[in-house]
Amino acid sequence: MHSVRIIAGRWRGRKVMFPDSAHLRPTPDRVRETVFNWLAPRIVGAHALDLFAGSGVLGFEALSRGAGRVILVDSAPVVIKQLQQTKAILVADTAEIIQTDALGWLQNAPINQPFNIIFLDPPFQLPLLLPCCEQLVTRGWLADNAVIYTEIPHDATITLPNSLNLLRDKVAGNVRYQLWEKP
Repeated sequence: MHSVRIIAGRWRGRKVMFPDSAHLRPTPDRVRETVFNWLAPRIVGAHALDLFAGSGVLGFEALSRGAGRVILVDSAPVVIKQLQQTKAILVADTAEIIQTDALGWLQNAPINQPFNIIFLDPPFQLPLLLPCCEQLVTRGWLADNAVIYTEIPHDATITLPNSLNLLRDKVAGNVRYQLWEKP
């Protein structure tokens, strides 16, 4: 098992455990600090989605900082088990954990409430970022002025649907992280 800490909010300093897996790359502290500084005016009360949740640190950090509700989606049973344990330890009642294929979920799940914030960090080796963004846009998953946080390899570029505007773009180590907005 590995751990990453929540860096601010009501669970500041608490550790989030995650299983050993080559596909899990939790967002580093300094990147998360920057991202949540970007999101600060939007986070309180937000309805957030942590797609490809992995460690779940983005979703739990959002709740720690005042998000109203977070849905964490991942397909790996061992990851889901750990997310459920983290939810129980933190008493994160407003976290919902769903074990399923992320793209299939976006294509088929009923939309009860559009999201204000989406954390979209699929495994780098799988071409899922663009199809997921297309589903978010075309199916109506995005609330007005919603933002999508993405991570891609540092030397990669991506073109997302024209209805999304790039707000922020930074590189840290091997990761390029970006914030997109639906105007």
